[in-house]
Amino acid sequence: MKAAARIALILGLGVMIVLIARDGAQSIMRVLSQAGWLLLLLVPLHAPPLLLDVMGWRVLIAGRSRVSMLFLIATIREAINRLLPVANVGGEIVGIRLLAQQGTDGTRAAASVIVELMITLITQFIFVALGVMCLLELTQSIRLWSWLLFGLAASVPLLALFIALLRNGSIFSRFERLAERLLGANTQGSSVFRRGADLDAAIRELFAGHGRLARALGWQLAGVILGCAETWLALRWLGHPVGFAAALAIESLTQAARHFVFIVPAGVGVQEAGLIALGHALGFDSDVAIALSLAKRMREILFGLPALAAWQWLEGRRGILGMRGSSG
Repeated sequence: MKAAARIALILGLGVMIVLIARDGAQSIMRVLSQAGWLLLLLVPLHAPPLLLDVMGWRVLIAGRSRVSMLFLIATIREAINRLLPVANVGGEIVGIRLLAQQGTDGTRAAASVIVELMITLITQFIFVALGVMCLLELTQSIRLWSWLLFGLAASVPLLALFIALLRNGSIFSRFERLAERLLGANTQGSSVFRRGADLDAAIRELFAGHGRLARALGWQLAGVILGCAETWLALRWLGHPVGFAAALAIESLTQAARHFVFIVPAGVGVQEAGLIALGHALGFDSDVAIALSLAKRMREILFGLPALAAWQWLEGRRGILGMRGSSG
């Protein structure tokens, strides 16, 4: 997996370099210079959509949980998934660990993150469907209509299968039994898998709360829609304003491309190619698309690096406390 991620990163960087060279770095810098320091405002503007996402996660966590700590954990999860070569899943594993360290039962912490991941997939499907409708309304392209509808239809069975397996498949119990067969009854594997039946039960308990799931979905959907303001404002500041429907189409379909080609760390090259394609469909040039991508990456780095530093601080503090406890 690490080798595949490295190869994907090299290929993605190659695509990105070729796209920048094709349009010329000077042309892209001219577009960026129109916005100047205003692009730095994208960093704090990312907090409200993430906070809405956190409120959705909080609905799924049994017991009391401080919004401030959940927000910190959410920023760490996002930074790990966006900035590190972990195939968009490493952040969830760290999130479970950090939530358990705050006093939440480990099984329930894992269940909340797993069910939130399922809700995220549903939210992304709805978000992409809205983006497709906006794009087709703006472009009136029949050919584009057929391809996008085919992509949406093809994802429905996979999404339905994932939901069915989580709800009825007892998949973690099966993983536990498989690990025992492969490694022996006394396996020293992850505690999550050694308590697979408890994890399946906790997930089914969350599934039974339909109102809770609906509230979590509502918070997440509000968050991703509010997040479109980043694209809407960035393009306005770059001197190429678009309507909010166009911004929604750009944001949703760019996210879909990054999630689809998840093996590429940070979606390097994927995001740039996707934005260029959408830019051509919506009437702005490649240099503007790449400038928009660079502005987004700037925001990801400036928002994510402090989160990664906070993660290391939390882990380091826990290690020091553990050493003091063992010496005492």
